[in-house]
Amino acid sequence: MTTTKTTDRLLTTSTATLADALDKIGRDGCLLDIVPLADGQRVSGRAFTVRYVAAGNPPGTVGDYLDDVEPGQVVVLDNNARTDCTVWGDILTAIADTKGVAGTVIDGVCRDASRALDLGYPIYSRGRYMRTGKDRVEVAAVQEPVDIAGVKIHPGDLIVGDDDGVVVIPRDIEEEVLRIAAEIDAREDRILAAVLDGASLGEARAQQGYHTLQRKDGAR
Repeated sequence: MTTTKTTDRLLTTSTATLADALDKIGRDGCLLDIVPLADGQRVSGRAFTVRYVAAGNPPGTVGDYLDDVEPGQVVVLDNNARTDCTVWGDILTAIADTKGVAGTVIDGVCRDASRALDLGYPIYSRGRYMRTGKDRVEVAAVQEPVDIAGVKIHPGDLIVGDDDGVVVIPRDIEEEVLRIAAEIDAREDRILAAVLDGASLGEARAQQGYHTLQRKDGAR
């Protein structure tokens, strides 16, 4: 089982490298169109999942799930890619930040962005929009698998975000992904060092197998 030490290490591993590692083993974990609220933010932690559906009649609630989120977890909200109403705002941001929650990923939009920006609280979403989700959506499930941008996310999966977006690493392959990512970083470091030492880019890339770093084993 991966420890806090590993999630700390992921804070210095880019999503680009992790995406290459996922390609190497033929798995998808990149969340298309889920972007950071601010440049320079990073997040790493275990997923705490919440799924929303359109509100019924009478409408349900947007949920008090944050009471159950543990420090270091990443809140993952599946609002079915809706951008006409939000499921995250300033109260949740302030509480999550106080509790030590690592960050929030939303398949939808957030509001009260200024609070998150002031606190430096990491949010990844499809954008910002001020209209409330109350009476428009309601919580359907907590800590069950969700689907964001075509990627299945289970509670406890590793979530990593940086300036390029968000990558999900399923539990069953996390050790393999981390191992491959470390190898890719080491080879790319050697490429850069060789070029700075006078080698041509083509020579350095060929020596380290740059064009096959992300290629699935056995693929041509």
